[in-house]
Amino acid sequence: MSVDRAQRLFLLAMSLGLFPVALSYGAMPGESLPVLYGISDPDLPTRHVFRAVMGLYLGMICFWLAGVLRPDLRKPALWSVFVFVTGIALGRMLSIGLDGWPGPILVTYLFAEIALAGTSLILITRPPDRTGAARA
Repeated sequence: MSVDRAQRLFLLAMSLGLFPVALSYGAMPGESLPVLYGISDPDLPTRHVFRAVMGLYLGMICFWLAGVLRPDLRKPALWSVFVFVTGIALGRMLSIGLDGWPGPILVTYLFAEIALAGTSLILITRPPDRTGAARA
């Protein structure tokens, strides 16, 4: 598989994978937060924060989809994935150190974020294909 195709597929997969996560944070926080994170009856400030996080996720998803479609945005989009997942993973690790271990879903997110950071870095640093014939 060409580097270009791998980059596009990765950005598309990130977009599709994070879309339901984004919605779980903010579309209906009163219903989703108790089930997913044990936050019962979230108050107005809590719903506000989670909806803002949803907006951040949706904004990043739009940029990643632009990277799928526009070659000039592909590397910046990959860098934004790297920064996004690395920042979240570092925040989770800080929380584990300060607060202890969270529930299983959040630990799963941490491992996924570490893997995604590595994958995005690999795709950023791989040299582009040399020939036009390798593009698929």
